[in-house]
Amino acid sequence: MTKEILIIEDETGILMSLKDEFESQGYVVHAAEDGGMGLQLAKEKKPDLIILDIMLPVLDGYEVCKRLRMEGDRTPIIMLTVKDKEVDKVLGLELGADDYVTKPFSFAELTARVKAIFRRTEELTKDLTEYSFGDVELDFEKYEAKKGDKRLDLTTLEFHMLKYIIQNKGKVVSRDDFLDRIWGEDNVSVSFRTVDSHIANIRKKIENDQADPKHILSIRGVGYKFVG
Repeated sequence: MTKEILIIEDETGILMSLKDEFESQGYVVHAAEDGGMGLQLAKEKKPDLIILDIMLPVLDGYEVCKRLRMEGDRTPIIMLTVKDKEVDKVLGLELGADDYVTKPFSFAELTARVKAIFRRTEELTKDLTEYSFGDVELDFEKYEAKKGDKRLDLTTLEFHMLKYIIQNKGKVVSRDDFLDRIWGEDNVSVSFRTVDSHIANIRKKIENDQADPKHILSIRGVGYKFVG
């Protein structure tokens, strides 16, 4: 089935260039030049992935991402930003973005990120479909999660990371393992710090006490281990 991508970017040259490039690779591409229209198209077209610029008119990328996640939309989002400060990237991830690319970027890099997300999405539907631990219930096919009676707003990338570490239950998963498995072996720009940021976000959602985690344990200098 042909994948559909929504690009929300206010720089017309970049928008049309990306649209042409992705269409040449066989994707169906929808385009919007402001956050308001982008949010509307996301709801109407229900794309398989959204490429979202942060600095947008009407609604900025953070607000678009926030509103989609608040409405339960789990579509993978790659944020584009000219900012190179870790705090800006972390904010995007906390709001529910799955990945980010800093401008200027090469189309090859962006394409690699897109393919990695689609690969992870396909892998997520295989083998482990459901898992429960403590008062947390995960459905990897429906991208649904609950803690007690409360729904957990996990991003698609957080589902991927949880599935991977659960599949390796009791074993130490290094940061390098996460980078290779989740972002791809050809990744050159996502750092250990990004892995740590995602793990911190997951802990906020699944642990009773983030400061004293019982399920995702830190293995100093190496990575993380799942117990559950």
